[in-house]
Order: sequence, then C-alpha cells, then structure tokens
Amino acid sequence: MFYPYMTFPDNTEVTHSKLSDDGTVKVYFEKPVHGGFYHATCLLPSYKWSDVEGYSEEEITELTAYIRHNAHLIMEFAAEGGFANAAAV
Repeated sequence: MFYPYMTFPDNTEVTHSKLSDDGTVKVYFEKPVHGGFYHATCLLPSYKWSDVEGYSEEEITELTAYIRHNAHLIMEFAAEGGFANAAAV
C-alpha cells in the first residue's frame, strides 16, 4: 500500500510505502503526460533510484533534493501509516 504525500502544481503525485521491517521506505513519483505517465521510485534512506521512466537526469536531481528536504517527514509518516494516521496521533 502507498500513502499520499504531496501533489505538485504539475500534477506529479508523490506517495510512499509504509516503513519496512528493514527500515526502508519507497517513495514513488508519477507525473501525467500526454499518452501516459512518467514515474520513478526512490528508496530511503539510501536515496537509490529505480524504475525511472521519462524523467531526465536533471529532473531526478531536483526530485532528489526534494526528497532530502522531506525525508524526515516521509520516514515519520511511513512509520505511522501515512499522513492521516500521523496527524491523528
């Protein structure tokens, strides 16, 4: 299951997994484009990218900076079962 985190002005959706037993969280980006979607997955806390489709290296660099600024929140929300559950605590 992936939990919603953020929607960018260009309609890019940012979602994340729950915190895995090994302490990792998958952060998934999906951007609608004509005829489909760009998508990419980043594994925290290693910041390792996989399944990158459509994004340029420059865009991945920008997304990496975004994740680095938000990783502490994403990790916390992942541990709590998403933003809605963390906000209810």
